[in-house]
Amino acid sequence: MAILSIQSHVVYGHAGNSSAVFPLQRLGHEVWAVNTVEFSNHTGYGAWKGTVLGAELVRDLVQGLEDRGVLKNCRAVLSGYMGDASTGKAILGALDMVRAASPKALYCCDPVMGDLGRGFYVKPGIPEIFRSEIIPRADIVTPNQFELEALTGMDSSTMEGARRAVACLHSMGPRTVLVTSFRCREEQARGGQAEIAMLASHGKDLWLVRTPEIPLGKSFAGAGDLTTAVFLARFLGKPAGLEKAGEASPPEHVDIKEVLEKCAASVYGIIEQTWKGKADELLIVAAQDQLSNPARMFSAEKL
Repeated sequence: MAILSIQSHVVYGHAGNSSAVFPLQRLGHEVWAVNTVEFSNHTGYGAWKGTVLGAELVRDLVQGLEDRGVLKNCRAVLSGYMGDASTGKAILGALDMVRAASPKALYCCDPVMGDLGRGFYVKPGIPEIFRSEIIPRADIVTPNQFELEALTGMDSSTMEGARRAVACLHSMGPRTVLVTSFRCREEQARGGQAEIAMLASHGKDLWLVRTPEIPLGKSFAGAGDLTTAVFLARFLGKPAGLEKAGEASPPEHVDIKEVLEKCAASVYGIIEQTWKGKADELLIVAAQDQLSNPARMFSAEKL
């Protein structure tokens, strides 16, 4: 069974599929990567070469998979950065094709739109299609704090505000929400060591895990793509390889606390090793042991 990952790709460094595919594979999952853009490097460098690949290519590649009769072997669809809103339509079309062959396949959507301090960095129309068409179809959605607020129109700078915003996102359709980066104004006001948190909500349970915040700088990219990939891999559990085609089922009993803790530990371990190595890109390959056996664990608390 495989994960169909539809997102951007960079030749140098790690962003989009370049950040997500290897962690998924390292955790035991087959991945079918479809790229929405092909850039020399991520846009945080301020200059890059390459092109947006467009919706037609996404449709053609997924159609090719359907022609091979392999979509029945798809366990989950993962989507990330889209070049334009038409790519969102193509992703939904791909999801329809997958679910026609594998009805229980999950859809995990990373609604890439922007970030705190940077604002929106996607083309017009993308935020709108996320809100109106894509998020309602998703089983799992993984916004950062900026994207959580953009999708819900709600302030999430306090713990209660974040709780309401997550509940609002649930009401739009997804059963599972992961906020990949969360800074609480109330906690920051108390001072102490700088921390960053993740929030995970599944069913009626809402959990928070804190890790030290490592100052990699604004030019780094790919941490959110990495986080979503690791979360999805852990959410799915042990790779499904023995089921009959089309019969892969989503996990019935997800320990969301354990999934969140393992995800946070792996992401922190890779970021810490990147920082210690003074690297200019995430050291996902060099730090790959952090994916399967994180050096430091963090306990999540129920809110």
